[in-house]
Amino acid sequence: MNFDTLAKKSIAGLELDRQECKSVLESCDADLMDLLAAAFRVRRRFCGMKVHIHVLTNARSGLCPEDCNYCSQSVNSNADFDKYPLIDREALVAGAQRAKEAKARRFCIVTSGRGPSARDLDQLTDAIREIKETVDIGICCSLGLLDGDQARRLREAGVEQLNHNLNTSERFYPEICSTHTFQDRLDTLEAARGAGLKLCTGAIFGQGETHDDIIDVSLALRRLDPQSVPVNFLHPIPGTLFEQVNYLTPGDCLRSLCLMRMLCPTQEIRVAGGREYHLRQLQPLALYPANSLFVSGYLTTPGQGYQEAWQMIEDMGFEIEEHHRG
Repeated sequence: MNFDTLAKKSIAGLELDRQECKSVLESCDADLMDLLAAAFRVRRRFCGMKVHIHVLTNARSGLCPEDCNYCSQSVNSNADFDKYPLIDREALVAGAQRAKEAKARRFCIVTSGRGPSARDLDQLTDAIREIKETVDIGICCSLGLLDGDQARRLREAGVEQLNHNLNTSERFYPEICSTHTFQDRLDTLEAARGAGLKLCTGAIFGQGETHDDIIDVSLALRRLDPQSVPVNFLHPIPGTLFEQVNYLTPGDCLRSLCLMRMLCPTQEIRVAGGREYHLRQLQPLALYPANSLFVSGYLTTPGQGYQEAWQMIEDMGFEIEEHHRG
């Protein structure tokens, strides 16, 4: 397969067919640099040389009734991590200030649980209003399943976008979770969009899915046309049901990122959870297809510090694009 042909097709706004998608995922390591170069053509055409940094805060940790097999906070997990209720407004505002110091474009507030209670929303929206008044940073929330009224309250408080990942294909979804469905996730995204929120939705690769599953969820994300697409790689955490699932290579991760860029050419593609664990010394190459990354850790696992990320971005010839009011 001529990857340059795929890049031209992507730039023209045309959808890759399934065989072309498979040619990306099944390409050999010897062709990896050619594939990255083709994905970079698409990335540079629509995103230039800019990189967006994002910082997560785990605003409520553990205590979750959902049984997502990949998650250390799942009801089925025995993972060892700090568990606590929703943090207060002062802590959220301080977290946003630290994110701004890290040159983050967006501060991502995440809570465990099936969805927020009325009290949760009151506390979160109060904090978000103060953040928007005092810190020049965008806000994204990931709060579980939401309805339209809840999404509108978040937008009115100043939230710009909602994160709710599809995580995997509709076919494979019952293999990773039984307490909610793929359609439940689509319904939440529809509610968010109906309330005027932009969408942040992506996938987790390395859970035992097939290449067809990767293609299916990638095509579903293309058709949703979100603003941001986080691409996660399963980090096998002791105590979770997927603690022994660990087969991804750095090349596998880079090929998945390249496919996502070619299917979602104009989107913010974020190399997210599992970046440090799976890409290891090849992390800088992820910036050829991706134009965004998380720094300073994830929900229950550590990550690359922001100053090290700044240096990596500079060394690769890219430039951080921060949030600016306007």
